[in-house]
Amino acid sequence: MAPLGLIAGAGALPRRILQALAYQSRPAFVVALEGQCDAETVLSVPHAWHRLGAAGAILASLRSAGVQDLVMAGKVERPSLLTLAPDAVGVAMLARIGWRALGDDGLLRAVTAELEAQGFRVLSPATVLAESVAPLGRWGQHAPDDWAQRDRDRGFAVVAALGVADVGQAVVVQQGLVLAVEAAEGTDAMIARAASLARPGPRPVLIKAAKPTQDMRLDPPVIGPHTIATCSAAGFAGVAVEAGRVMVVDLPQVIGEADRLGLFLEGVASCVSS
Repeated sequence: MAPLGLIAGAGALPRRILQALAYQSRPAFVVALEGQCDAETVLSVPHAWHRLGAAGAILASLRSAGVQDLVMAGKVERPSLLTLAPDAVGVAMLARIGWRALGDDGLLRAVTAELEAQGFRVLSPATVLAESVAPLGRWGQHAPDDWAQRDRDRGFAVVAALGVADVGQAVVVQQGLVLAVEAAEGTDAMIARAASLARPGPRPVLIKAAKPTQDMRLDPPVIGPHTIATCSAAGFAGVAVEAGRVMVVDLPQVIGEADRLGLFLEGVASCVSS
């Protein structure tokens, strides 16, 4: 059986994918991105470390390992063109893609098209982790109150509007006020920023959803136990995510932590038209 290729950035999602592949007895090969991927992710799996700009070496490693299908997962901080330092293959790719201030989605779609032109098939992480797709409805013991429900609904409307402009996958809303929107800093930094802006009274809510035009193979929004701990430390009331389009790393642990810490959790039906 050909190994599944994994281009791995930071965070728990790449590790969870590798655990699932091991359980399925499917071999894997990891391209671990230098300065992005966590070292513990690849301790017990065939892998190669590469710079993000080393496109030629990345392609060569994938081919040498016999990879045909691959998944991209994990947080990757987008470098500047100067720090990317692309190799000759990377320069040619960038010439075709065009670096010019592309948003994250546009760049990822262009990179995916390049990989597929090279003969690889790019899959969604959900093909490996179907059980980690956010379910619909309330997940734990706690339910949102009226304030939280209103803030949740406003948050989904804001995420959808921002997503059209390819900006972020999450917002924090409190008492109808948008405290913070996710940008280049990522969800954790956004939560911390929102906590510094919170007001007395009904507590803030984190809302996370895919962008309306998002290719779900690429950079799916993710929450996990760390998200719940971070929201609790920031004094949030709970977390609402888009059901079917957000990945949840270790759902039972996420629910257990939310129950223990007093946060509500729910999956809300997608507002994306089919």
